[in-house]
Amino acid sequence: MTETLSIRLDPATKQRLSALALHSKRSASFLAAEAITAYVEQEEWQLGEMQAAIAELDAGKGVSHERVADWVRSWGTATEKKAPR
Repeated sequence: MTETLSIRLDPATKQRLSALALHSKRSASFLAAEAITAYVEQEEWQLGEMQAAIAELDAGKGVSHERVADWVRSWGTATEKKAPR
């Protein structure tokens, strides 16, 4: 089951979408729905990862800036350190 959603596009984007639809032999509506689905999935993943990272920091599982900076400063030296955990 699908539902209808109306959106506003600037004329240049609408023209580009129409050209893509023509070349791909798909409807502009199909391409727009695919693009929105991909965007929503990406944003949900990104927000989930950020929430998980915040939860880890709140649980004290973070690495201090000083330890990371010390590790980065060691890059390319004879005493290069392993990534802090």
